[in-house]
Amino acid sequence: MIRRLFLLLFVVFSTGCSWFGGSDNSIPPAKLQDIAQPVGVRQLWETQVGSGAKNQFIRLTPALADGRLYAASFDGLVMALDALSGQRLWETATGLPITGGVGGSDNGLVLVGTNKGQVVALRQDNGQEAWRAQVSSEVLAPPRAASGIVVIRTGDGKFTGLDARTGERRWVYAPAMPALSLRGVAPPVVTRNLVIAGLETGKLLVLSLDKGLPITEKTIAPPRGRTEIERLIDIDAEPKIFGENLYLAAYRGNVAALDMRGGNLLWNREVSSYAGLDVDERQVYISDDADAVLALDRRTGGTLWRQAELTGRRLSAPVATRDHVVVGDFEGYLHWLSKDSGKIVGRIRAAGKAIVAPPFAAGDTVFIQGQGGALGAFRAGE
Repeated sequence: MIRRLFLLLFVVFSTGCSWFGGSDNSIPPAKLQDIAQPVGVRQLWETQVGSGAKNQFIRLTPALADGRLYAASFDGLVMALDALSGQRLWETATGLPITGGVGGSDNGLVLVGTNKGQVVALRQDNGQEAWRAQVSSEVLAPPRAASGIVVIRTGDGKFTGLDARTGERRWVYAPAMPALSLRGVAPPVVTRNLVIAGLETGKLLVLSLDKGLPITEKTIAPPRGRTEIERLIDIDAEPKIFGENLYLAAYRGNVAALDMRGGNLLWNREVSSYAGLDVDERQVYISDDADAVLALDRRTGGTLWRQAELTGRRLSAPVATRDHVVVGDFEGYLHWLSKDSGKIVGRIRAAGKAIVAPPFAAGDTVFIQGQGGALGAFRAGE
């Protein structure tokens, strides 16, 4: 309990909040400047998902599958919508405090987890409950699934594999945990019969999907300093795969690229990020811990541009569309940046509260879920 309370206080101070009075030494949020010749940004549709995160420090992220969008709220509502029109197809009131979601599976399930360690699988076609399972701790990341196995990452650091048909436990793996870490865990990447995740120790972990056996651990961002606070380092953002390469970012650590065929490190940059990154065929885009947005060369890691006009605005992870990079901020704004220069070219107020969960894109359409429960789709240009 002391460890968790301390970590919550660390997050409070590091994000610039001051619950106990006194001075605030964080970077003040940049004021929004007028955009010369902005691209037109329009809202395609918007709806409300229950009470959203309801003042919880969680990232509830929608999932897109087969033209449907699935979303959940802390007060237990799970819904399916048509991604093109926003029309509600079904909604299910689970009555559970959902803190991790939404995930989908290849056998037609919508997956969510709770702060009591419950995992619930609903059927994608009608929202009816398929099964319910219990894991070791609170679920703070969206479940991931492939090849008939659902992978759950819990707040105590464990990874659990569940049978996608029944919810029966298949395996559990518990990596070593540091004395301190940030509240929150990144969802793993499940690919090629592998489970790939960044750890609170600054290491990359690879497990076998079928049995949960460790294949390798590789240090990406080594802890530095004498005290536990100085040595705090955490890969808290979801890794990204592009082609044969894996990209990941650590808080108070590095951004790195690895060759998945042999596990060799391709490049490593000292850039700290809690929010995360995205990748396209040319560049890696990252929101750093000062809320600048950077574009790095995907093959070398060299800096191509840095956009610092949004510093202090507690940016989400970026998402790349065809021509733009899009980030959300603490006031619910979405910002469109040029991929070529990083120049801010568009903006819209997409939610009434902060956009903490990473936006995601399908083509040029960007989907977001704000902390207050606003869910919407947006597009720039014609």
